[in-house]
Amino acid sequence: MSDNLYDGPIVDAHHHFWDPLNNPHPWLRPEVNIPFRYGDYNPIKRRYFPEDYLADTARHNVVQSVYIETEWEPTDPIGETRFISALAERAGYPNAVVAQAWLHHAEAHDVLRAQAEFPLVRSVRHKPGGPEAPAEVGHKQTLMSDATWRDGYALLSEVGLHFDLQTPWWNLAEAAQLARDFPDTTILLNHTGLPSDRSEAGLAGWREAMAAFAKCPNVAVKISGIGVRGAPWTVQANRWIVEQVIGLFGVDRVMFASNFPVDGLCATFDTIFTGFKTIVREMPLSAQENLFYHNARRFYRLA
Repeated sequence: MSDNLYDGPIVDAHHHFWDPLNNPHPWLRPEVNIPFRYGDYNPIKRRYFPEDYLADTARHNVVQSVYIETEWEPTDPIGETRFISALAERAGYPNAVVAQAWLHHAEAHDVLRAQAEFPLVRSVRHKPGGPEAPAEVGHKQTLMSDATWRDGYALLSEVGLHFDLQTPWWNLAEAAQLARDFPDTTILLNHTGLPSDRSEAGLAGWREAMAAFAKCPNVAVKISGIGVRGAPWTVQANRWIVEQVIGLFGVDRVMFASNFPVDGLCATFDTIFTGFKTIVREMPLSAQENLFYHNARRFYRLA
């Protein structure tokens, strides 16, 4: 590693482990192929465990990591948490867990209380669906505006959990309203608001939505998932996006993350994290330490 690049400790704020041949992941079944932003995802339909992750991260000083739910069979959200907790006890990774919870289901309150009892669980994720393109906004809403879903969401602050939000940028107005309505709950935006449309209009819409969302004090963002289908992951392609996020949210509310093994469809872990380090290399060391390490430890309450 170049002496000019950050070489301190890293907390990877977003990754997955799975064993799709033995555990229930509907979207990872051999015969299933859902529409996916990176295209063909068959290469990741394989077991991915800590030993695989440590091989991928070997050139970087990853000292802790945050596991994100993997769309395990939704009738058994606690089963996933039991699985990953046992894996962590054996392997030492992950060090925090974002668990599954379908907030509009009848049993949502019971699930949230049960998830909060696991020592590693810090947050939950439920992708809220909704408009699949900017043109649908105003004609369709996400679950973030659904009364039953919001009733489940309201319990998060009581049980001490954050909310990991994965939604495209055009739904961030709803997310901002959610943040304002529940100021005691922290929203951690996944995958940089999904800026997959790299046209001038697409990037302008993304930045405007992110700027409005950043005004909410109880939100933060993970820079990950910024690969583009059919294109290599490069500093040139992603520098502007990374710099805009840091400029909008500040160095105290941004975390770098790998989204592995999913983003392995776009690049190696080394390519992505060396890219992050290259983009922020001129920033003060204290800022880089926040982006790569301290912020993730703080938001996910890592020991």
